[in-house]
Amino acid sequence: MRNIARVFVLLTVCAAFSPAAKAAQDTERPLPFRTAVELAIKNSALTGVSQNDLQRSRASVSQAKDYFIPQLVFGSGLGFSYGFPLSLEGAAPAIFNVTLQGGLWNPAQKENIKAAQSDTSMTTSQNADRRNEVIMEAALSYIQLDLLDSSLSIQREQQAAAAKYQDITTQRVQAGLDSHVELTRAKLAVARTHLDIVQTEAAADQLRLRLSQLTGLPIRAIKTSTETIPQLPQVSQDDDLAGQAEQNNVQVKIADAAAQAKQHKAESERKQLYPSIDLAAQYAMLSRINNYDQFFLKFQRNNVTAGVAIRVPFFSTAQHSAAEVAKFDAAKARNEALNVKQQVGADTLKLQRTVEQLSAAKEVAQLEHELSQADIEAAHAKIESGQATLKDEQNARIAEHQRYTAYLSSSFDLDKAQVQLLRQIGDLEHWALGTQH
Repeated sequence: MRNIARVFVLLTVCAAFSPAAKAAQDTERPLPFRTAVELAIKNSALTGVSQNDLQRSRASVSQAKDYFIPQLVFGSGLGFSYGFPLSLEGAAPAIFNVTLQGGLWNPAQKENIKAAQSDTSMTTSQNADRRNEVIMEAALSYIQLDLLDSSLSIQREQQAAAAKYQDITTQRVQAGLDSHVELTRAKLAVARTHLDIVQTEAAADQLRLRLSQLTGLPIRAIKTSTETIPQLPQVSQDDDLAGQAEQNNVQVKIADAAAQAKQHKAESERKQLYPSIDLAAQYAMLSRINNYDQFFLKFQRNNVTAGVAIRVPFFSTAQHSAAEVAKFDAAKARNEALNVKQQVGADTLKLQRTVEQLSAAKEVAQLEHELSQADIEAAHAKIESGQATLKDEQNARIAEHQRYTAYLSSSFDLDKAQVQLLRQIGDLEHWALGTQH
């Protein structure tokens, strides 16, 4: 018997630590808010797109800088010559040749490098905006799902109370104390609570599916935890959040970086009219089969040419026109950036005032819900004293349920506006993940 007991204990321990048991335990645990947001960032397709865009923009900067790194090319220009040795693709026919070429001084190319760096800054800001979009969607989905789960528990209690009221009304109708109209009203109350539950479950299932897609977790593992949701910061109407948004908003940074890139491109077009200096060198090993010894005074097998190529634009109306076009494009980009900055400030101030209004609306809904709860208690007390009927209590419970639903709706509207405001002022990631970028 002792051996059997030991085997039973061993099997129980193994089963408890088996992968299936661990997976089952993991699905029973709630998913913390921060974990959900981190998984959404990690698994989002936008994250991969952002990384590709950033790598591409960095490669463009390297490509622009490579102009000043000498390029070395080995090759051969083998060919047969009849008569005077003509060139092959711009070079003398040779058994072996080496060509070296690179920029020494080019003001226009330096502006192109700065333009590429501004494009990289713009891409970085665009990636931050995509990241904020994922964070906001995951956060709002999590908060709304948590509120719906809380609402479901209240709705099920309301359904149980409505079903109890229907049973009592049925008994009273059978006893001849109430009319069939009262029974119909009781059935209608049950049907309404059932409809509310079905609608809430449908909305919760959609949010749970979306969170599953964002996080990469199975749907059964999506269980919210109210305690893990970070508290949203209080919004003071005296704070200059519009000015803060104009400094930190990623849309403003994107517009500024785009304007800087346009400005550098305009400078590049203008400086195309400046002199430039390139380094050039060439080595060639020649052959007599190309008739060099017949048409030149002296034949030499090994030949080297090295020096600089200086270009001084003297008259180029086309380049002047291109510079003018680029200048006006840069001016347009600066005005567009200013417009984005002003629009962000206006939207932030509007959100700030909206948060104040929704906060007041939430307080009103909360007080109305507290009063409806007091009405239920008052109705219950009157029933015990014979001054009210079950119908009065049921009506009070229906009103309480409606007030609670309105309170949850106003609570989510306030949370949504606050999250949007955090995104506007650049504090969304700091709130959701406890980090500052």
